[in-house]
Amino acid sequence: MTQYLEFEKPLAEIEGKAEELRALARQNEDMDVSDEASALDAKAEVLLADLYKDLTPWRKCQVARHPDRPHCTDYIEALFTEYTPLAGDRNFADDHAVMGGLARFDDRPVVVIGHEKGNDTKSRIERNFGMARPEGYRKAIRLMDMAHRFGLPVITLVDTPGAYPGKGAEERGQSEAIARSTEKCLQIGVPLMSIVIGEGGSGGAVAFATANRVAMLEHSVYSVISPEGCASILWKDAEKMREAAEALRLTAQDLKQLGVIDRIIPESVGGAHRHPAATIASVSAAIAGMLTELDGKDPSALIADRRKKFLDLGQTGLAA
Repeated sequence: MTQYLEFEKPLAEIEGKAEELRALARQNEDMDVSDEASALDAKAEVLLADLYKDLTPWRKCQVARHPDRPHCTDYIEALFTEYTPLAGDRNFADDHAVMGGLARFDDRPVVVIGHEKGNDTKSRIERNFGMARPEGYRKAIRLMDMAHRFGLPVITLVDTPGAYPGKGAEERGQSEAIARSTEKCLQIGVPLMSIVIGEGGSGGAVAFATANRVAMLEHSVYSVISPEGCASILWKDAEKMREAAEALRLTAQDLKQLGVIDRIIPESVGGAHRHPAATIASVSAAIAGMLTELDGKDPSALIADRRKKFLDLGQTGLAA
């Protein structure tokens, strides 16, 4: 069953009417509603294209958070073979909000790491809604160390509202773990590629996305803070999240112009949640392209390229 977003209500009404007609036809074999249903389908298709033609930043946030959007597990199952999950930070526990391990991409050995939000109530609670604790970042550090040791490219899939802000996480060194994960990204001498597949929230995303190449899906978002959090701080009113989303410049299009990301991966009309297979195929092509760009570079060149990329941030403005 399709879950409609707030701005998709007119579309829900049209598609609902088309489904009602078909349901009546199933109950009465003498009733022919194919022409009427087809007309409604055509109208819905035009409206869908119109709705997604020029999404506002706040609407992009809603699309990026859609529960049916493909998650890290979906990408790993579809794109990687021989995936062997590696668990735990060898210090405290295994954080289920972060998954990662050894795998093959196009028969090439790689290390894949990503945030996993879960896809139903039980798995979302188990995965802590994709909000990693310190042990999740320390797990990622361990995997990146291993990738460096064996010369394996690292692919990270970012989808988190931010690092978990709970008391226990803070007691176990949340900020230190994020900082060390970011530092590790800058130190490893292997190709590091990051794709924002949904939300890229705050340092929790940067800890995985300090990469040689950073890509974003067309309707994903990447920001220092959520629009609701920003609105609560600046205006003392979380309901001003639309204004905050505009001010944060969190869309893939703005971030490409600012030089924060390197490429935008297109989504089919209606977003990744409507066409998951096509979106996953687009991500696969983007990963293959980024791997080709980085192939043949020696470790020192990869490290220098990564450091320069992030030291140069801020030199390009939207006005330019």
